[in-house]
Amino acid sequence: MSEGIAQADQPQTLEGEGRDLFSKFDDIIAMREGLLSKGVEDPFNLVMEQVLSPTRAICNGRETILLGTYNYMGMTFDPDVVEAGKQALADFGSGTTGSRVLNGTYQGHKDVEEALRDFYDMDHAMVFSTGYQSNLGIISTIAGKGDYILLDIDSHASIWDGCALGDAEIVPFKHNDIEAMEKRLKRIPEDAGKLVILEGVYSMLGDVAPLKEMVAIAKQYGAMILVDEAHSMGFIGENGRGVVEQAGVIDDVDFIIGTFSKSVGTVGGFCVSNHPKFEIMRLVCRPYVFTASLPPSVVATACVSIRKLMDAADKRAHLWDNSKTLHKGLRDLGFTLGTDEPQSAIIAVIMPDLEQGAAMWEALIKGGLYVNLARPPATPANMTLLRCSLCAEHSEDEVQQILTIFEQAGKQVGII
Repeated sequence: MSEGIAQADQPQTLEGEGRDLFSKFDDIIAMREGLLSKGVEDPFNLVMEQVLSPTRAICNGRETILLGTYNYMGMTFDPDVVEAGKQALADFGSGTTGSRVLNGTYQGHKDVEEALRDFYDMDHAMVFSTGYQSNLGIISTIAGKGDYILLDIDSHASIWDGCALGDAEIVPFKHNDIEAMEKRLKRIPEDAGKLVILEGVYSMLGDVAPLKEMVAIAKQYGAMILVDEAHSMGFIGENGRGVVEQAGVIDDVDFIIGTFSKSVGTVGGFCVSNHPKFEIMRLVCRPYVFTASLPPSVVATACVSIRKLMDAADKRAHLWDNSKTLHKGLRDLGFTLGTDEPQSAIIAVIMPDLEQGAAMWEALIKGGLYVNLARPPATPANMTLLRCSLCAEHSEDEVQQILTIFEQAGKQVGII
């Protein structure tokens, strides 16, 4: 073999060739491959072959109790909701093929926005194609270059991304720390545009923000206030309007962001507001203007679901009972939980590390229980946790079954 041929057989690096753009993900790839090499079922690739009810499905070939779906109020199989979707599909077809500002506003879109205005008793409601886009659109549009956004360090990814897209000055503060928030507000120029972003319920630990105190301070410094109520809408508050209602500050906040993909039981997002200039957002909010609108069947199901949630006090009470029972049961078994008391429908079970968390998740799924395995960087303080999301349709017997499966899995893995 000639020297020239031998050299040609070697990998060649072209002049100016950059590094592999996927190399930034090497640590995550190695982590995932490490888990799978031990024979662990992939916790991030679960398949639901059949959904039987809001609380049960066939997952990876097994009948499974669902405890990680955010279907808080169990509306996905409500007969009225399902029938509304079927009728809209028959009457209007499968999709709009256009954005809201062009041909994508059907009667159903107007109806669901009216239902949201009635639900929150507010003047304006704007529906987005996802909850993620709601934060992305509203935040990036109202706070831009030269403005300041103060946000909790544990804020959802959609909030952080909305801040980045808008090019505002981002000022994070320690999670749920009232004093830290005020210290940062004091440093911002008095005449600057200011937006304080909070969440009613934080999705990882299920803990509630001290909204009453934080909203009062934000108003004192002339800031506008946005509260994301994705994980409390429908459940918390006398009328299910969220932590803003429970804390008595619903009339003091400027924007409430929510989603259809949790208590409402379908997909989509929204913002409600009493601001007199709010309707201009329909013309200037890029994630709204340049995205195809939700299909008619989706907005029809959302509209019926929202109106039924207005009269769901019994379901809310049962969901609170479920949350209290599961929280106490897990604590009594010896598990470490994210909150001392149940604060929402989310209960976080803290794991020692990712390896044991993955083993615990696998033991639970093989025992017939699905929960979310959450890991850094999505979790606060580098925690690995099993996130449990209760449903108003979980029976008392199912909650006891959940505790039994947790006990068996915890002993098998050595967590308890």
